Amino acid sequence: MESIFHERQEGSLCAQHCLNNLLQGEYFSPVELSSIAQQLDEEERMRMAEGGVSSEEYRTFLQQPSVNMDDSGFFSIQVISNALKVWGLELILFNSPEYQRLGIDPINEKSFICNYKEHWFTVRKLGKQWFNLNSLLMGPELISDTYLALFLAQLQQEGYSIFVVKGDLPDCEADQLLQMIRVQQMQRPKLIGEEAAQSRDQRLSRSDVDQAVEVNHPFDGTGMLDEDEENFQRALALSRQEIDMEDEEADLRRAIQLSMQGSRRSELSGSLPQNVPQSSHSSQTDALSSEELRRRRQAYFEKQQQQLQQQDQTPDLQDKVTLSSSTPEPGTGGDMSEEDMLQAAMNMSLESVRNHLNSEEEK
Repeated sequence: MESIFHERQEGSLCAQHCLNNLLQGEYFSPVELSSIAQQLDEEERMRMAEGGVSSEEYRTFLQQPSVNMDDSGFFSIQVISNALKVWGLELILFNSPEYQRLGIDPINEKSFICNYKEHWFTVRKLGKQWFNLNSLLMGPELISDTYLALFLAQLQQEGYSIFVVKGDLPDCEADQLLQMIRVQQMQRPKLIGEEAAQSRDQRLSRSDVDQAVEVNHPFDGTGMLDEDEENFQRALALSRQEIDMEDEEADLRRAIQLSMQGSRRSELSGSLPQNVPQSSHSSQTDALSSEELRRRRQAYFEKQQQQLQQQDQTPDLQDKVTLSSSTPEPGTGGDMSEEDMLQAAMNMSLESVRNHLNSEEEK
């Protein structure tokens, strides 16, 4: 594809692009085509003058603008036809009765020039393959042999005038190269306007996103919202930690009560005769309660230790924690704190569980 010459659209110079893409090189410029158009205008003026320079038709002709070119860069079919005559090429209308009677298959032709309103473009065979060299495309478009006739018929339905180029085109590098190899095109080239529209849509999308971010964070850059949000998250985490601690303490108290109830049941069961059967459900409940008690007690003290380290307790408070962690001496229950009482209850419950387990093993 790189070897194919393809001029992209600039202004309204589609006639120039059509000719250069057909001939595969920079053969014509706007100045040269304007010279051909002026020459055609002069020839028409001379023909009109034959009827008399004082006639109304002649004066009207002089007042009208040129039909062969305009200031935008448009050139007529007469300009294109005269430009091709320099290379010995001729244009024949594709859908004319004279050409249709020849019954020539479009695949056997060499090139076509297509026109709709003021736009011109070339469809040419290079090597053994057909290409749409429309200057409005980002690059050449490959056309298969089976699609060529359908493509031309579609252009005719859309109102295009199609001209067959007759004669020998000048040699070009792309034609020689594509005589030896065939190319494949995985994706159709985009239109120039289509790519620009996609770029504009992407810029608008990015602008919308930026606007949304600005609306959601109107004070971004001051650092005030970031600091407030950080403080809020920190306070929320501490609150959740305290709630978790309270829940675990409540669960631990419930586990102690269940364990103490289990120990009382074990004492009652120990006083019963040996021949009275005991339910397996009760023993499973006691075993689960003791296991749950050990797990919750361990989690409780770990939470207590983490909280004390974070809050940097005073030495007196550390002594208090040490005291509450040790086994309380008998006779000091009147001065025990809530934590000491909780620890004592735990020790008692653990002792009763151990006694119950020992009695079970003896049985």
